[in-house]
Amino acid sequence: MKKYRLHRDSLGEVLVPADKYYGAQTQRAVENFPISGLRLPRRFIRAQGIIKAAAARANRECGELPPDLADAIIAAAEEVIQGKWDDHFVVDVYQAGAGTSQNMNANEVIAGRAAELLGGEPGDMSLVHPNDHVNRGQSTNDTIHVAINIAAAEGLVHECIPAAGALAGALWKKAESFHSVIKSGRTHLQDAVPMRLGQEFEGYAASLEESVEDLKKVLPDLYRIGLGGNAVGTGINTHPDYARLAIEDIARRTGLPFVPARNRFAFMQNTGAAFKTSAALKGLAIRLSKLASDLRLLSSGPRTGLAEIRLPAVQPGSSIMPGKVNPVMAEMMNMVCCQVIGNDAAITSAGEMAQLEINVMMPVIAHNLLQSIHILTTGMNAFRERLVEGIEADSDRCREWMEQSLALATALNPVIGYDRAAEVAKKAHREGKTIRQVVVEEGLLPEEEADRVLDVRRMVP
Repeated sequence: MKKYRLHRDSLGEVLVPADKYYGAQTQRAVENFPISGLRLPRRFIRAQGIIKAAAARANRECGELPPDLADAIIAAAEEVIQGKWDDHFVVDVYQAGAGTSQNMNANEVIAGRAAELLGGEPGDMSLVHPNDHVNRGQSTNDTIHVAINIAAAEGLVHECIPAAGALAGALWKKAESFHSVIKSGRTHLQDAVPMRLGQEFEGYAASLEESVEDLKKVLPDLYRIGLGGNAVGTGINTHPDYARLAIEDIARRTGLPFVPARNRFAFMQNTGAAFKTSAALKGLAIRLSKLASDLRLLSSGPRTGLAEIRLPAVQPGSSIMPGKVNPVMAEMMNMVCCQVIGNDAAITSAGEMAQLEINVMMPVIAHNLLQSIHILTTGMNAFRERLVEGIEADSDRCREWMEQSLALATALNPVIGYDRAAEVAKKAHREGKTIRQVVVEEGLLPEEEADRVLDVRRMVP
């Protein structure tokens, strides 16, 4: 039989599972919000632990907490940072506004564990109180906001940006290896002038590098945090040195250059860094989706499509058509990008719902933002490893399509003029001939001159 212990809060008595460190407010949230089964991710819980440890250290140095009590809180928070008590963080993503339940979940788990470290029982608030001690100098309104910034910055720096850079690097390698392959370009999905397959891949690689730069540009916004603003930005009940010391410790613990917000009131009112980050992630998703769609088109076939490139075969593609292989990794990437674009829409909607001194939608902003960072990272890594690195060019197919391209008539413009070149293209299409055949048959150019003018190697740098 499951065992419980009795907790009390301002609303009365609550039974809490005896094997959990959390207390009454977390249990009330579990009962009030059985909504999705979704929890805020490991990276966010880690950020909460960092904040609580830094706050306890700052309060100890300011004389606001006795050293033994502060040290127990720091030790418990460090276990949270390490992920030791993740199964004690049980509040649904869709919860109390601003994340009050999430903040109290962290406060209660750390208080319960700290009490145990001091020789007491979890839930003994006479030893360690979740509000008076763990949450000292803090509010949900600053800590949840700061946790979003910490978690997003760590996710970008350590995961997403490196993954995008590695994918861009893999595309650059393909661009180099495909440099000698000349093919027909396409605009509006119609024939266009020749280009190198390597140049097409250069475009993909450079586009991703631009997205990497966009992500790096939002980092300074994420690094500006308003810890110490407390409920509305005034810093009520905090020591004058608390915010500076806590933020310095956050920077030390993360190895990232976190600094005080330029204006704490602006920070409390707006989750601006999250919006900018989500916009940059959406931009990356748009570029990735275009890349994935292009690779699906270029590999279409193998007999009735473009088939200019071959993608690695990673699994059977049909439950009814034997031997069929689909571009599943590219399709996965498209799905990830659709989700990220949808997440940005949710974050945008949540952002405009900020009112007066606080945005009460912070949990849903955190969930969507961190999910976007995570699935883009894992999606790009899988896409690179299981698709991009194994792409092969079909040089014969590229040459075949190029030789049939009506856009080769563009090279005739300086020689016979645009209008006559257009007539050549129309006749070639009508009669199923190449541009060269029509030019020679019509006597527009001698064979040697036609070979020179229509030499595709002269058309590409």
